[in-house]
Amino acid sequence: MSKSVLLIHGPNLNLLGTREPEVYGKTTLKDIETDCTAHAKGRDVELAVFQSNHEGEIIDAIHDARGKHDAIIINAGAYTHTSVAIRDAISGVEVPVYEVHLSNIHAREEFRHHSHMSAVAKAVICGLGPQGYIAAIDAIAAE
Repeated sequence: MSKSVLLIHGPNLNLLGTREPEVYGKTTLKDIETDCTAHAKGRDVELAVFQSNHEGEIIDAIHDARGKHDAIIINAGAYTHTSVAIRDAISGVEVPVYEVHLSNIHAREEFRHHSHMSAVAKAVICGLGPQGYIAAIDAIAAE
């Protein structure tokens, strides 16, 4: 039986490929989505993709996942470090969440070391670049 997963990309991730390539690499968001969709299909996972630069839209997407998706993969970008509201949305929907970061947030500026979501996420993957999304898909498929 196939699983349904919502992949959420937060603010500024639409600029991947051109934004700070020394930190985030040259892979675009479209490249990541294409690779993840193909990989998910091979793992019998249906992937829905969403990106927003707006906190409320991300919260709405998390709420809408309840009863619709088996898991959420989220890279909340800078909202990781600031949004209690996104954390509360994750806590409220009872859908397992896999938190992904392209860079190793613990090796960066101190304000990036804390994630409001980690305590309510099933898993946290950081520092693997785009491969982190693939790891999350594999973990979900293996359950």
